[in-house]
Amino acid sequence: MKTIYLINAAAAILAVSCQTQSDLTPITPDVITEKTINDTDDPAIWVNPENSAESIVFGTDKETDGAIYAFDLEGKIIEEKTLRNMKRPNNIDLVYQVPLNDSVKVDIIAFTEREEQQIRVFSVPDMQPLDKGGFKVFEDETNEAYQWPMGIALYHSPTDHRVYAIVGRKEGPAEGYLYQYELQPTGKGLQAVLVRKFGKFSGKKEIEAIAVDAENGYIYYSDEEFGVRKYYAEPSRGNQELSVFGQDKFLSDIEGIAIAKTTTKGGYIIVSDQQRGTFNVFDRQTNAFIKAVNLTTVETDGCDVVTTNLGTDYPKGLFVAMNDSKEFYFYDFGKIIDEIEKTTTQP
Repeated sequence: MKTIYLINAAAAILAVSCQTQSDLTPITPDVITEKTINDTDDPAIWVNPENSAESIVFGTDKETDGAIYAFDLEGKIIEEKTLRNMKRPNNIDLVYQVPLNDSVKVDIIAFTEREEQQIRVFSVPDMQPLDKGGFKVFEDETNEAYQWPMGIALYHSPTDHRVYAIVGRKEGPAEGYLYQYELQPTGKGLQAVLVRKFGKFSGKKEIEAIAVDAENGYIYYSDEEFGVRKYYAEPSRGNQELSVFGQDKFLSDIEGIAIAKTTTKGGYIIVSDQQRGTFNVFDRQTNAFIKAVNLTTVETDGCDVVTTNLGTDYPKGLFVAMNDSKEFYFYDFGKIIDEIEKTTTQP
């Protein structure tokens, strides 16, 4: 079965090769997923703790009749785990072992549902709602344009084990663009409680991609035509901006962010350089630029990565990137690591 998808992948790459602006060595996907109905945007990878080869890739399809698609590792849609009839779902994230009460813990996905001005939370892999229909966000905003959620990332604190959702929006103010909600257990589900507002915005375009490095305790987000901004993930550590990086490394839009953990605190931050069709790689600890890599995608918004062994096809992990063709591209992350670690300096 996988051979069919590899043939489709090769055909798709040939079709878009003329659009790719990069002269970097191309890394082609191992699998291209079945197509969604509308417009793919952002993925999240759930690693099955019992059999990693049966892990699931979730991906948003953003439109009024949108969905959260579930794909197996061959890129086939798992219909019984796909959530349909969502109102423009945008970004998605996932964390493990979230307590609902003293005896029950579940893995969860959370995603924004923009047209309902809320976030949704479901358990994985049984896909049960934990939110009583959704948690409204940005409720205190008087400017209606500032009430539409867009980006989301989850943070499971290694300090006190609290779980948070960090939510961005389509439009927002120069200060306090992001809201951080604690997802508190209620016995059978969760409730969302606002704990802080933080995050600067340049005003240049928008903020969509948000990622959390839980082990190092940082939140990163893409201020799209400005830079990658960095803050503490723990609300108690304050709202001061720690740094901005990558400002001279992108053609225009700075998009999806994936944290590749090669050791507990080491690894890479991989960020989509959307208009170039490439990804910029930064050191996870120093945030220094390493190089750009060409994954042959077009107009990538979201991406995600896990470095867990997912079986013979993905022994060093899986990297997933959205492609502007109603699909997601899957890569054996070992191929990307090999390219990153080449000594040749790339522009």
